[in-house]
Parts: sequence; structure tokens; C-alpha cells
Amino acid sequence: MGEESSQQKDEEIVRQIQSGKIGLFAVLINRYEDKIKRYSRKFLSDHEDINDVLQDIFIKVYKNIRSFDTKRKFSSWLYRIAHNELINTLKKRKKKTLSLFDLDILFPQSANDSSNSLNQQIDRKDMEKIIDKCIDQVELKYREPIILYYFGGLNYREIADVMQIPISTVGIRIKRGKEIMRSIFEKSGYNL
Repeated sequence: MGEESSQQKDEEIVRQIQSGKIGLFAVLINRYEDKIKRYSRKFLSDHEDINDVLQDIFIKVYKNIRSFDTKRKFSSWLYRIAHNELINTLKKRKKKTLSLFDLDILFPQSANDSSNSLNQQIDRKDMEKIIDKCIDQVELKYREPIILYYFGGLNYREIADVMQIPISTVGIRIKRGKEIMRSIFEKSGYNL
């Protein structure tokens, strides 16, 4: 039974928080802090900015948790708050920085592929640097769904909820974003 409680669904934990068990909020922070931090790194490069925004995100979640509808998915709601906070931060600072540390966008690899030689790691590091230099040329409306899908692990319906756009638009923007990225790389003299 103890193991089952450690695997409680987010929405059940939120119900308990809403009924007064405020201490359980730490469980949600533990589950999502690293994910939201990784997500934030896709928008912001400054470590202090990320920590400040992360704190602001969880404060907003805490303040608004009573209004969360537990029939919905908590992670989508949390990512929506994070999304809004990050966009507001970008607007305030007029930055368009994005660090991309995973190449699955352009080079999907099998999750079962455990062969990761030193050469592959070096090639991957070089490619990450190239992507970092080019990614800021991708318009934010295409960049966001790519980040949510590939780095946030959200599905199209969840992304549509976070971005408040139709599901079909999510698919179109991801496809178009990937095409733009491919074009940028090709113009840079790289073939993907």
C-alpha cells in the first residue's frame, strides 16, 4: 500500500492539497522541478533567470492550485503556467535565446539503442553546438510546440491545451518547425 501511495496520480495529490493537506505540494515539486527546469533552459540561458522563473512558476501553481480542475491533467496545467511565465520573461528581457541539448528533433533514435560510442558522443556534442547557433532563427510559434513535444514529453492534445491552439495546428507547427530547422542547417552548409 505504501508503494501505491508513492505512485499516486498528480490529480489525486492535488485533490488532497485542495482539501487541506498542503504539505503534499512538496511531492509535486519533487516530481516536476527538474522537468520544468529543463523546459525553462530551452527558453532562457542564464542560470539565475531559470531559478527565478522556476520559483515564480511554482509560486503561481501553489497560489492557484485550488482552482485546478482535477478532472484535467495536472502536467498540462503546470506546463501552461510555465509557458506563460517563460513567455512573459522573454518579452520583458526581449531575448530569444534557446538552448537545445537533445537532437531527437532531427535525429530520432530508438529508446532501445544502447550503443553510444565515444565517436557518437563527440559527433552529438558538435551537432548540439551547431543547433545552439541556429535555433534562435526558428520563430517562437514553431519552436514552442517542438520543445513541448520533444523535451516536455507532452502529446499533441496536451500541447494544444498548453498553447491554447487547435490540435491540428500543433501538428502543422511541429512539422513546419522541423522543416525550418532543416533549412537553416542546410543553408549553414550541413546536410541532415
